[in-house]
Amino acid sequence: MHQEYERLKDILCKMGSMLVAYSGGVDSAFLTKVAHDTLGDSAVAAIASSATYPSSEIDSAIELAHNLNVRLICLHTDELKNEAFARNAPDRCYHCKMELFRKLNKIASDEGLAFVAHGANIDDLGDYRPGQKAARELGARAPLQEAGFTKAMIRECSKELGLPTWDKPSLACLSSRFPYGTPITSNALTQIDAAETLLHELGFRQVRVRHHDTIARIEVESSELPLMLDLGMRNRIIARFKELGYTYVTVDIEGYRTGSMNAVLDIK
Repeated sequence: MHQEYERLKDILCKMGSMLVAYSGGVDSAFLTKVAHDTLGDSAVAAIASSATYPSSEIDSAIELAHNLNVRLICLHTDELKNEAFARNAPDRCYHCKMELFRKLNKIASDEGLAFVAHGANIDDLGDYRPGQKAARELGARAPLQEAGFTKAMIRECSKELGLPTWDKPSLACLSSRFPYGTPITSNALTQIDAAETLLHELGFRQVRVRHHDTIARIEVESSELPLMLDLGMRNRIIARFKELGYTYVTVDIEGYRTGSMNAVLDIK
């Protein structure tokens, strides 16, 4: 186990109690597991459901929390009612996380928990993450960052701890599929979710369907591009995507990469 693992446990011990912002992804599952192992019932998890997150992911996250014997609090957020979020400016995630962490702070206070914690890691510092700014402003802690964990380290330690999420593909909320400036709507979120569900059912591991109005721009891992371009596979995907309302179905030959929508931003 990495030395960062012992550092993390020390940080968690000093925090004493916490509410973990939990999604069932690689990072938050690892943080929840270690926090519960370290603090017992003084570590509680909270999961937020919304139209921007696939319901299947919520279901699997709840099942994992149950298997970990972690107390889980479920809440709902409705980002689409917030015009600052729905208009989809580059600071979209800031407004989403402000709503989430305000609610988490209220729950933590009601439960007598000292901190709200989230699963950001060192790698997240290298991308444009306005949501982390909101978390900091509202006093949330990022113990994995504080302990020096990279994503690769989290996966390695998760595997050693027997977490089924150790090799889970990265997942971001569905609003990240829209180009900045394109309004986020409930119908488009449903369309994207159905399109990505199909790709997963067809065996693709890491997928993004970037939503450019009538154009779907599919990102898969570079190693899976040959499968994507197989004639039979193409025909199945095209037929279903057109049923969902896309006029044009494209494949991004650069492959999947985190934060590809941020390429238009002038980030220094």
